[in-house]
Amino acid sequence: MTALPRSGTTHAWVVERPAPIAAGPLRPVEREIPEPGPHELLLGVRACGVCRTDLHLAEGDLPPRRPRCTPGHEIVGEVLAAGRSADGFTTGDRVGAAWLAGTCGQCRWCRAGRENLCPASRYTGWDVHGGFAGHTVVDARYVYPLPAGLPDEDAAPLLCAGIIGYRALERAELPRGGRLGVYGFGASAHLTAQLAVARGAEVHVVTRSSKAQRLALELGAASAGPDTPPCLLDSAILFAPAGTLVPKALEALDRGGTLAIAGIHLTDVPPLDYERHLFQERTVRSVAANTREDGRAFLAEAARLRPTVRAVRYPMREADRALADLASGNVTGVAVLVPP
Repeated sequence: MTALPRSGTTHAWVVERPAPIAAGPLRPVEREIPEPGPHELLLGVRACGVCRTDLHLAEGDLPPRRPRCTPGHEIVGEVLAAGRSADGFTTGDRVGAAWLAGTCGQCRWCRAGRENLCPASRYTGWDVHGGFAGHTVVDARYVYPLPAGLPDEDAAPLLCAGIIGYRALERAELPRGGRLGVYGFGASAHLTAQLAVARGAEVHVVTRSSKAQRLALELGAASAGPDTPPCLLDSAILFAPAGTLVPKALEALDRGGTLAIAGIHLTDVPPLDYERHLFQERTVRSVAANTREDGRAFLAEAARLRPTVRAVRYPMREADRALADLASGNVTGVAVLVPP
């Protein structure tokens, strides 16, 4: 069990003012350890993945919702204290907190099992403080038990990179044994590709990074290159936040193929040519966060498959360097912050 610091304070990073990462938008602070509310858990952070969404928030691609918010939504934590209505958890439990932090539970989207579309949804590291910190508070109704035997730094990326990749793969409607194109090969893509291969898919990766190409082939991809897949695709997932890749991905789809766009942020999409990009019942879909059922289903599948997680460890005190490396393309796999 992680002991509470005697000072009653914890170290954390906050987005002081959104700006290009080179301008240093993250600042280290010291703040009081929060008390968990009725449905909340106080976690001692054991590891926190660094997601491209954290970069979008730091740089202002996503407008801030909470001043001086602490990023980080791939949190592996140890339960230190629980609110009076946080049932099912005891001190010392290891849990995971992900991007979806809360929903209203009453709107038509929530009632239909599509809580990821709830207009009142809240997100970890955007609406509430996240895991770039020694301690954080999370809603117990939105956390996940984690598979035993999985190291903290391997479990952390599963909580967003893995879950969002899972939902994107479901949205792509890949037929059994079909050909999947993966555009961009970072944290989420390197997990999703393994999931697709395990399901019997033929995976073709498009990425400019030679290191990422080698990793893709090591993880079972049929091809990996900087431009166009060597065959027509049944489905594709766009992980890179580059709208210019949308026409290229659509052009590589076979008849009836589906493109799922996995990112929360995307640069402008160029004009599409109906005949080349959309005719013959090609489909474009976005991916909006995830439901808790997505999280449970993916973590159960990951517990069976045990995907290889290419984790690059950074001390928690170097969160700014981890984001800078992510921005410059110097992370092959996924960056993970670990406390002292």
